[in-house]
Amino acid sequence: MDKRIEELIEYAKTSLGLNHYSLLTFQICRSVNAFNETIYELRMEWLPPHVKEREEDGLNPEGTAVVDINIHTHQFQNVIFVGGTSFADGSRFGDADKQDIINWVEKETGLEYKKQFQLGKEEKHKYQFEECIDGINVSPSGSIEIHFDENGKLTLFSMDGHFPSEDKVQKETFSLKWEEVEPFAKQQVKLMAFPSSEQEKLIPVYGIEEVYVTNDGPSTIPFEFFGERRSYLQVNQLLGWQTPAEEAFEGSSIDLQEEVTAEQAFFHEPHPATFPITADEQKRAIHAVTTLMRQEFPQDSGTWVLKTLHRDQGYILATVKPATPDQRILERKVKVILDAESLHTVNYIDNNFFLDMYKDYEGPEKITISKGEAYEKMKQEVTITPVYVYDFETGQYILCGKIDCAHGIHAANGRVFLLDNL
Repeated sequence: MDKRIEELIEYAKTSLGLNHYSLLTFQICRSVNAFNETIYELRMEWLPPHVKEREEDGLNPEGTAVVDINIHTHQFQNVIFVGGTSFADGSRFGDADKQDIINWVEKETGLEYKKQFQLGKEEKHKYQFEECIDGINVSPSGSIEIHFDENGKLTLFSMDGHFPSEDKVQKETFSLKWEEVEPFAKQQVKLMAFPSSEQEKLIPVYGIEEVYVTNDGPSTIPFEFFGERRSYLQVNQLLGWQTPAEEAFEGSSIDLQEEVTAEQAFFHEPHPATFPITADEQKRAIHAVTTLMRQEFPQDSGTWVLKTLHRDQGYILATVKPATPDQRILERKVKVILDAESLHTVNYIDNNFFLDMYKDYEGPEKITISKGEAYEKMKQEVTITPVYVYDFETGQYILCGKIDCAHGIHAANGRVFLLDNL
């Protein structure tokens, strides 16, 4: 075993009080975060003192500690005691109050309360914190979660997010006025069809699509942008063909297992998914996706668009959507999985099987309300919330106002209602 791995294992054992536990497995894992950075973690499974092996069904027994630690920062990312039961030495929290928990998080993470994280939710023996910058929310957002048992023993710790240092933040005073953002709010009114399982019909609804408006400008950053990593290549290629493919498509199994060595981890070798997709790879991917669509959707020439390409877990994934999308809130999508070397199609996933659940639903009622009328009805419910948003162009967090609205307008009868009640 690599000495550096041994040191990490010993550090986890000592820090978490696993002195009477036995190490079952360990492996090095790597991933890519929202900023296209490679993260290396050591994942360990520790069996509790009275257990010698996994259960017959292959599951970890109650009390097993599953631990993920960042190899380069020595920061615990996840600590989970199976079943919420810990046999670790000592009580970490005892009769701790909220301030004690906050102090512990600051000590373990090196973060400062109210400056980089704040309390989001508090329950008995559970605390959930949210990433912030001087008390202002952040996007992409991060979180810290802590659970402990009746004896004060840690049963879960989870940390997810970037939590930027001050040199990554362009600090400003929030100054957006309603008259500056209202034109953007009007533009964000969208007509959508929501499926109602209770009524078994599609409900036509006007709603405000979330968007960020920059504090100094202003300009906008789409909210949906953060659902995709920066490494996504925007293609937007209409797929067309003259004739269906003669050969039928035969899919292959997907292998997501990756062997990562200690040398790769400690050298901090970049993950293959961080490399940009070349022009040649894009050309070959378009050809492969078109061939797949000719095979599986032979009559649909000109009705699909290849939207994006990105690398993921050793493959290149292509996202294909209808060229003329309908107004349903659940969008049709085909995900094509390509071999990263040969650029041949390995398999694909069509979410139509999920949308089929709604195929017998009654269609939307006749629209009687215009977009402008809908906006006038809901504009009093529109909120503008300050948020620090990561700007991928500058590598800085910039202050924005998030335009949002929890209410919608029934497009057939004009009724105002909470979208969560739909």
